This record gives sequence, structure tokens and C-alpha cells, in this order.
Amino acid sequence: MQGAQRGTRSWVSRITPWAESGAKPLSHPGCHESCFCQWWQSLHRTMLRGVLGKTFRLVGYTIQYGCIAHCAFEYVGGVVMCSGPSMEPTIQNSDIVFAENLSRHFYGIQRGDIVIAKSPSDPKSNICKRVIGLEGDKILTSSPSDFFKSHNYVPTGHVWLEGDNLQNSTDSRYYGPIPYGLIRGRIFFKIWPLSDFGFLRDSPNGHRFSDD
Repeated sequence: MQGAQRGTRSWVSRITPWAESGAKPLSHPGCHESCFCQWWQSLHRTMLRGVLGKTFRLVGYTIQYGCIAHCAFEYVGGVVMCSGPSMEPTIQNSDIVFAENLSRHFYGIQRGDIVIAKSPSDPKSNICKRVIGLEGDKILTSSPSDFFKSHNYVPTGHVWLEGDNLQNSTDSRYYGPIPYGLIRGRIFFKIWPLSDFGFLRDSPNGHRFSDD
């Protein structure tokens, strides 16, 4: 009996320190660190997917609208600011005009049209001139007052361009007819200044279209 009591007291004494202290067994610190790492990695992956998704969508929209804008400017037309005195008085320096590109694609350029073309002497720059002759036309290249008049014929696939300001224009009288493929668009409407808003006036050199 006494041995049983001693065994009981011994067993109680072994568990009493835990019960008296009120302490609870602690979980392993590695478990918390592992959970935090998993949460952080999941958050990082989610944020990364979100950023990459937005970036790819932005790039996609940029390419899409860039293609639309390119097609619009290439095949429909756009706004152009003109510089230089060669087209005065029809177009003054710094006038803003609208140029359409459909006519050149469908070979609708006519005599008297004002066009924008790549310069035959400097492909990086554009020129703004009026079409005086189409392929097969005979162009008077000397002054009408000259006793002996000289003419040029516009070859196939070319046009003859001149500025309305004949006294201050470098055009086909100097570099000859240019290939039709250099034409970029046809100007037909002036946007600025507002005092001159509307369709462009006729050429002041209309007689140049019918020289024999």
C-alpha cells in the first residue's frame, strides 16, 4: 500500500511542475517561417502575374492602335504643316492642311492637284507642289516670251510638278519629272489659318496646263 502511494506521489510530482506553471507546449518555430515563406511566395507570384499581364495587354493595345494609326495615315490621310514660299499665294508658310492618300493608291491624281511627294534630290524630305503634267503630256519648259520654245514630254509613270510661286520654286523645271511612286498624298483642304479655312483655290498658273 505504501509502495502504491509512493508511486502515485512520484507520478504526480512528475506532472505537477507543468500544471503549476501553466505553460503550454510551444510549436516548432520552423513551421511559422515555412508558412510565411509560402504566403510571401504566393503573393509575389500573384503580383508578378498581375504586372506581366498588364504589361502584355498594354503592349498589345499599343501595337494594335499603332497599326491602325499607320494604316490610317498611309491609306486615308492626315494633317500636314507646310513650310516654304514655293506654293504662295495658294499655301503660305506654316499653313496647316489635310492631305488624303487614297487618290495616289487608286491613280486618281489629276492635273492641277496639289501633292506632297518625296524630294527626288533628298528622300528624307517632302515637297509640296502642283501637278502640271501627267505621263505623255508635253510641257513648256522655257519662258512663254522666248522666241524658240522648248518642250519636254512626261515619260510613262512620271508626273511634272511646279510650285505656284514660279519665281521662287525648285521643281521639275530643275530636276525633271518625278516618278509617280514618290507622291505621298493629295492636299485639297486648308485647316489653318481659320480665315482661309476651306478647299484650296485654283492655280494662278492655269495656263500651264494647256500649253502646246
